[in-house]
Amino acid sequence: MSFAKEDVRRSAKAGDITLNYYEAGESSPEIGGGLPFVLLHGGGPGASSWSNFGSALPLFAESFRTLLVDQPGFGGSDKPEVTANYFRFSADYLVKLLDELQIERVHLLGNSLGGGTATRFALSYPDRVGRLVLMGPGGLSLNLLHADPTEGVQRLMDFSMNPSREALRAFISTMVVNQSLVTDELVEERFADATAPGSLEAMRSMGVSFWNPEWAEDGMLWREAHRLRKHTLLTWGREDRVNPLDGALVALKQIPKAQLHVFPNCGHWAQIEAAEEFAEICTAFLARHVERTRT
Repeated sequence: MSFAKEDVRRSAKAGDITLNYYEAGESSPEIGGGLPFVLLHGGGPGASSWSNFGSALPLFAESFRTLLVDQPGFGGSDKPEVTANYFRFSADYLVKLLDELQIERVHLLGNSLGGGTATRFALSYPDRVGRLVLMGPGGLSLNLLHADPTEGVQRLMDFSMNPSREALRAFISTMVVNQSLVTDELVEERFADATAPGSLEAMRSMGVSFWNPEWAEDGMLWREAHRLRKHTLLTWGREDRVNPLDGALVALKQIPKAQLHVFPNCGHWAQIEAAEEFAEICTAFLARHVERTRT
């Protein structure tokens, strides 16, 4: 199974903005309680739901109605000024999108920045979530042994201050162990998206939301991890240079129904470097959800 990007592309209103998303597959009551599966991408230069999860869509669409959502400021979605901590800002727009699509509850996956959004969504709207899958999530990750900012975050900041293909290549190189994945084609594609009209401004607005003294503490999701009552699968690349593996320990300890899967020889993009194993583990985890018990 494969999908052409434009064949599965959709858009819908989410309050006062429009969000872009990609949709394929159908959910079955026999698998995961029949809930749709929403995937939220990370926040690097040129990031979008398709760049993060387009290759994974066929794997998940076999079992679920799968939606890859461009968060505000990314991909084909509108790029409004961020007016709160980004995790809350994006989560509040996601719930408006689901309302527009008349989707009551979903399983939710978030990678990096999207992991922070997914966590905030589950904390703010617990009745709208079945199970959570979090990939090296921002905000929930607390580095116990590594310095902040990490290498990956520093290279993200370098690109934001001086956008160039060289800076982008340096950033992408921190995402993966397998450097053959860092192709000229990928760099060009991400650079075009990262420098498209409004994209740099949107990325900077997102970044500032984590430093604004009025909003910064709202992004420290690890302090609220104990309030998550959903079955949560934490997934991590052992060689993650953005949100290192030690960042998983507080969340694993604090979230009552958390479990951790670590992919060896894998960086921040487990969905790409460990694609088949990642899809198998996530699908099996979600399939154990029984909707009538609201687990």
